[in-house]
Amino acid sequence: MISSLLISTLVNFINVYLVLILVRILLTWFQGAGWAETATSYLSPITDPYLNVFRSFIPPIGMIDISSILAIFVLQILQSTLVQIPISF
Repeated sequence: MISSLLISTLVNFINVYLVLILVRILLTWFQGAGWAETATSYLSPITDPYLNVFRSFIPPIGMIDISSILAIFVLQILQSTLVQIPISF
């Protein structure tokens, strides 16, 4: 019972975190807008520590940051792995 609650909580957390990362990535397209800078200032402390792990070994190629794609991919793999864990009672 506790393990199923823990797994479902982690899966839900990953879902929310994925949405925050996607919003953070989309906000980089609107860097000149004041509202985007305000939203980014709230999201950066939450998402950048995780994204910086991938940015440290995958440099941006021109204006494209591929590390974000890899970061999302890793979270999705983790999420699908958690869903497939058999829960024993």
